[in-house]
Amino acid sequence: MKIDRLIGILSILLQKEMITAPELAEHFEVSRRTIGRDIEALCKAGIPIHTMQGSGGGISIMNGYRMDRTLLTSRDMQMILAGLRSLDSVSGSRYYGQLMEKIQAGSSELISGRDSILIDLSSWYKTSLAPKIATIQDAVENRHILEFDYYAPSGESKRSIEPYYVIFKWTSWYVYGWCRKRKDYRLFKLNRMDKVRETEQIFTCRNVPVPNLAAELIYPSKVMLRALFNPDMKWRLVEEFGPDCYEVQEDGRLLLVRDYNDINDLTMWMLTFGNKVEVIEPKEVRERLKNIAEAIIKTYGGK
Repeated sequence: MKIDRLIGILSILLQKEMITAPELAEHFEVSRRTIGRDIEALCKAGIPIHTMQGSGGGISIMNGYRMDRTLLTSRDMQMILAGLRSLDSVSGSRYYGQLMEKIQAGSSELISGRDSILIDLSSWYKTSLAPKIATIQDAVENRHILEFDYYAPSGESKRSIEPYYVIFKWTSWYVYGWCRKRKDYRLFKLNRMDKVRETEQIFTCRNVPVPNLAAELIYPSKVMLRALFNPDMKWRLVEEFGPDCYEVQEDGRLLLVRDYNDINDLTMWMLTFGNKVEVIEPKEVRERLKNIAEAIIKTYGGK
């Protein structure tokens, strides 16, 4: 992509006194003519680039206008590379790895041999995630309609969307786009999508806003939960809501009071605690848990 190449060229020029067009062309695997157009684009953007012909000549940032080489510190570079490495964990190609190599080549003195931050965004689903993300990214870049089967609590459906963003949020991957069925912007969870296909149908890009992913907007509160947890479940409460999320009761149990957005999800979550929790409110969840427990006993031969 041109913007990535321009950033790469600028990074190299900031780290080297001078470099030739053939060297840049070989580094970025493009023609010398393409490099010439890139240098022209950087000049138009206000970067004072100087070119000198002949033996010993090359491309450099003009003396007297050189940007401070400490603009990016070693720590800055480590953060950039950690971010790129995390994207490579769910990439179906070597794109981000190659981009890391390009940045490292021009910034070797800023990068230590030790990586202190390692991020893997692939979770348990790398095999299925990478092809989906690659297909969605292609559809976004090509402005092509995306089609897929979607599995939601309300049932299965076929969806057709104008894709705009691939998002990692709440420990999961999503695609954000204009749903042609709902006539509105929607967020779709990748793990619930199947048969993801980029069509040849081109759409006109809307003036799409950057999605506001505040939890209270995406998942508005609908019910109030009051539940008592056994003390040995403290670690789970701390993991999900932080160390100040509960109040210790006289009998040692932990009282959790929280807003919740979906009564079905709440019921399923309570079941994961088995007999280590007692739901006080909402009463509908208490009744659901009782009915599920009775059905489980019946399934396994109880009376």
